[in-house]
Amino acid sequence: MQKCPRCGAISYAKELEKNLKVCKSCSYHFSLSAPERIAVTVDEGRFFEYDADLKSLDPLEFPDYKSKLKKDMEKTGLKEAVVTGEGTIGGFPAVIGVMDSRFRMGSMGSVVGEKIARAVEQAATKRYPLILFSASGGARMQEGVLSLMQMAKTSAALERLHRERVLFVSVLTNPTTGGVSASFSSLGDINIAEPGALIGFAGRRVIEQTVRQKLPDDFQTAEFLLKHGQLDMVVPRTELRQTLIKILELHANGGNDDGKRPSAL
Repeated sequence: MQKCPRCGAISYAKELEKNLKVCKSCSYHFSLSAPERIAVTVDEGRFFEYDADLKSLDPLEFPDYKSKLKKDMEKTGLKEAVVTGEGTIGGFPAVIGVMDSRFRMGSMGSVVGEKIARAVEQAATKRYPLILFSASGGARMQEGVLSLMQMAKTSAALERLHRERVLFVSVLTNPTTGGVSASFSSLGDINIAEPGALIGFAGRRVIEQTVRQKLPDDFQTAEFLLKHGQLDMVVPRTELRQTLIKILELHANGGNDDGKRPSAL
């Protein structure tokens, strides 16, 4: 059984999974792990992972960092907070990256930035659309300035993708904050978010203390950002796969003289 943190409704875990972990009472979107997100987005059996063996070191010898990384690896079965690879969605090939908030709160360290940059380079080389699902608490404090450097690295990689005229769809999920929201996750040709997702850079309290004003109740939600032009769409999870297929189909037909669907992997 699982209790909805928004409305308090109690659901059977299996029923919740059938509904893609969306509460049937209030449409609250529970977090998805990277493997779950890939399973509900990519065509079955059509995902091939990149850089699966890359894992973080401890460049600053930060206290307990190695032990925390080890615990997260054991808990999640992942080597890092992002999974990247290529696959097909509705038969259309794409390079895909999915962040997992269970691993160090999806924070972006050197390996996360490197894996995303490599995925961007693969998309540019193969001319496959890039789809990145963000779920992050921001830069990883245990890696200091090396973590902050990933903001520039990922943004520079996306500039090459832009020059190559390759589509980048950014999907922002709950939460997408800090250095991730201030870099690659906000640079999509199309920016999509799930309903109710928390998206922003600094926290509400810090901003209120800085501007000395009371912020709206819906501040930093997906709906607020859509209203103020920072998102293109807010799409419920149950409709997200079909939305991505439609975008990929429009892009493929617009990019091919014969209008034919590109060959699957």
